[in-house]
Amino acid sequence: MDIKRFMVATALSAVVLVGFEYFLPQQNHKTVEQQAPAPAPAPAPAAADGAATPAADQTADQAAKSDAPDPRVTIDAGRVAGSLDLRGARLDDLVLKNYHETVKDGSPLVRVLERRGEAQPNLVEVGWTNVSGGQVRVPDANTVWTADHDKLTEAQPVTLSWDNGQGQVFQITIAIDQNYMFAVTQKVVNHGSDGVSLYPFSRVERGYTPVETGGYLVHEGPISVIDHRLDESSYKSLRKAAVPPGNIAWSKSGQGGWAGITDKYWLSAVIPQQDSDVAANYAFLSQGGDKGIYDVGFTARAPLVVAAGGEASTESHVFAGAKEVPLLEKYESSLHIPDFWKAVDFGWFAFLTRPIFTVLDWLNTMLGNFGLALMAFTLLVKALFFPLATKQFHSMGKMRQLQPKIKALRERYKDDQMALNQQMIALYKQEGVNPASGCLPVLLQIPVFWCLYKDLYVTIEMRHAPFFGWIHDLSAFDPTNLFTLFGLIPWDPSVISPMLQLGLWPMAFGLTMFIQQKLNPAPSVDPAQQKMFQFMPIIFTFFMARQPAGLVIYYCWNNLLTMLQQTVIQRRMNTKAAAATSQPKLPAGKK
Repeated sequence: MDIKRFMVATALSAVVLVGFEYFLPQQNHKTVEQQAPAPAPAPAPAAADGAATPAADQTADQAAKSDAPDPRVTIDAGRVAGSLDLRGARLDDLVLKNYHETVKDGSPLVRVLERRGEAQPNLVEVGWTNVSGGQVRVPDANTVWTADHDKLTEAQPVTLSWDNGQGQVFQITIAIDQNYMFAVTQKVVNHGSDGVSLYPFSRVERGYTPVETGGYLVHEGPISVIDHRLDESSYKSLRKAAVPPGNIAWSKSGQGGWAGITDKYWLSAVIPQQDSDVAANYAFLSQGGDKGIYDVGFTARAPLVVAAGGEASTESHVFAGAKEVPLLEKYESSLHIPDFWKAVDFGWFAFLTRPIFTVLDWLNTMLGNFGLALMAFTLLVKALFFPLATKQFHSMGKMRQLQPKIKALRERYKDDQMALNQQMIALYKQEGVNPASGCLPVLLQIPVFWCLYKDLYVTIEMRHAPFFGWIHDLSAFDPTNLFTLFGLIPWDPSVISPMLQLGLWPMAFGLTMFIQQKLNPAPSVDPAQQKMFQFMPIIFTFFMARQPAGLVIYYCWNNLLTMLQQTVIQRRMNTKAAAATSQPKLPAGKK
């Protein structure tokens, strides 16, 4: 292979990855800001058309906890477990049965919802607000509901009831499927002599500012799709835009959609009826500095009218769980949730990253190992680009044959760069060589590499996915380290510098890169360039040491396949050349 062209393409990939190193902080589940023990909840969403909104200090008083523990309903379903707080009807305690914080034995389950007053409060609430000037007593954050069952399961929904003492009975029925979707029905039974009008709402509340582990590669924070338009807002933008009274940063109106707060792998979202007109509200209740409560949710734009002696209800859904792409797509289809798959940040090149992920996920299902799926995917890419690679090697072969002539031209026109360029162009034209054609296959593979990196980084399917041997998490870097003699020396070199991390797989990658150089010596006669090329495997070895092990394995396997591919093509070329030279020449004058 023309090593110079290869290095140019590799350097372009390196620029992308170096940017990731600078802009992507290391994964960390700890929070930057932790909430005070008795936080004030975010204000209730501002209802449309003049609906009343409780003041922030009023809701803070309502949320004050009593000394007695709040009554709760246990949640035990297929893939989640936790509890529902009957004070305020809050969904604020939920862990995922299939996901752990780390790959270590005994690691705690991932918690996606957490109670107020804990380190990382994150919860979901549904309720009602009055129309402007309404006098109906509605349930609030301090209301204690009555449940018809003490456990919520897939087979047993739970109905919460509360009588306001004015003739209205409020009911919230909650059901859950075998995964992460809650179905919520909000019902009002009016035993009074007059009709009432109320605005149903649902919202996600987060009472801390998390460390954003994804940098610029993956969105973390408030997210919504309204009228098929994706909105990804940052925590900082909410803090800057939210102003009292109401602490609303901004609102967006439309029909249906979904809204919530997303992390790299987890999502808490509320989903209204898709045929209803709603206002999506983004709010932040400051508690000083960057501390405060983020609030994202929906309020109905048209009031729910309950006639005297009648009843009325509205339905919605709550998602709290892992952002598994096939599952999100299933919910999008069955519940008609628009663009629900966009909860996974496939980025601007989703038209390419999403199909690549689909292929990877299918291979993972077939082979049962994500590492093997990566290797199989690499084979498919190599097969796809094989015709172009053949042309590339033919072009490079011609370029090697022209090196003596190119060297002579450089010596002859070493003081006249313009004349040298003209002569080289004439030489290429005369010999029928396009010097840029050798770069085309490599350049075409760069978008594939970029999209693969994106898929490996943002999708949960590779998180904690094992390979073979010592690789127990393909999304993390190789845990072995040369600078500890692979565990013999009990110290952490990264305390001195992150550069002091060099695992076996990055070393294998560097070795394959070095062998490629030896098999394809650089045609350049410039000693400085040759010296630089010699150091490239070392530089890239250290660079890849902090990358996900899955990516390093992909690149290492890709190098091996490239060498094999080159050997096959070279033998074909040699066979054709030998056949051409072995043909007997006809005597002069005979045809």
